[in-house]
Amino acid sequence: MIEVDGSIGEGGGAILRTALALSAVSCKPIHIYNIRAKRMKPGLQPQHLRGVEALTKLTNARVEGLELHSKELKFEPSAIEGGRYRVDIGTAGSTTLILQILMPAAAFARKPVEVEITGGTDNPFAPPIDFLKNVTLPVLRRMGYQGEVECVQRGHYPRGGGIVRAHIEPIEKLQALRLTEPGRVVHVAGVAHCVRLQANIATRMAHAASKALIKAGHAKVDIRAESYPPTQDPHLGPGTGITIWAETESGGILGASSLGKRGKPADQVGREAAETLIKQLQTGRAVDRHLTDQLVPYLALAEGESEITSAELTSHTLTNIVLVEQILDAKFEVEGEQGQAGRIKVKGRDLPEKIAYL
Repeated sequence: MIEVDGSIGEGGGAILRTALALSAVSCKPIHIYNIRAKRMKPGLQPQHLRGVEALTKLTNARVEGLELHSKELKFEPSAIEGGRYRVDIGTAGSTTLILQILMPAAAFARKPVEVEITGGTDNPFAPPIDFLKNVTLPVLRRMGYQGEVECVQRGHYPRGGGIVRAHIEPIEKLQALRLTEPGRVVHVAGVAHCVRLQANIATRMAHAASKALIKAGHAKVDIRAESYPPTQDPHLGPGTGITIWAETESGGILGASSLGKRGKPADQVGREAAETLIKQLQTGRAVDRHLTDQLVPYLALAEGESEITSAELTSHTLTNIVLVEQILDAKFEVEGEQGQAGRIKVKGRDLPEKIAYL
């Protein structure tokens, strides 16, 4: 059983998600202790609990310590069956973070995986659903991943109520990824949304972001404004946000996002997302800071040597690398320091014979 200290690196929930996802794919039992040790509320919160429960069902796992506030967990996966699942977080917890724990294993299931998750779709400190849909998944498809995600209804803090549906087809293997030279930006797109609020808020966010991007030299900008008439708005509570992404001639996609909140002008929200994206594009790297973090496990699972350049090496990314090296026996080559642009190279590991039938 692999021993994982949940307090390493940034010491948050990402360690739990990555460790369990890799355990599921590699069929290696794992013991995680000091779960979320560096957070104000350590241990398993409702969102983490629901994610582990879903992965337990998906992988027919035996689990110990699966209870609220638990700081220790033993997880022993078996066959990855697939099928249909429903997850209700019960709070405004992030639906995309639930998908992060399920997506690697779902790719190697015996049959397709369909999952519906109820919770938050646009949360602080989590990838917005539009980022997962328009940045993460398109890049993963370059590696052979076959998955789709649909946002049925948005959910914001504190009410939640968002609904996300995902469909993932089984694959035999992941292909190596090389994204090092982005080349010129060919198109910038995005979506600015507001629910249970005046429609002009979404329009103002989109306009402010477009204006900043055009000023920075990006002529082809298409940011859609999403809003709902009061009589046709099914959402439980108000919320706003914007996600934008730039497609490059090398096939790279770099994204950025910003959430609105009470007292924060819509124009500021739009500019904030645009300035973040512009700053990352100016580094000349092919992968944005958040996608880098998300790609690390997949790069180690892919067949052959992968190499990417990153706009910024975050604490999450470097912690993920340490975990992947420990669980999969992969060896990463990293150029650059935390908080700076960098380069990541790794030779993927073959999956064990135990799941060779997948």
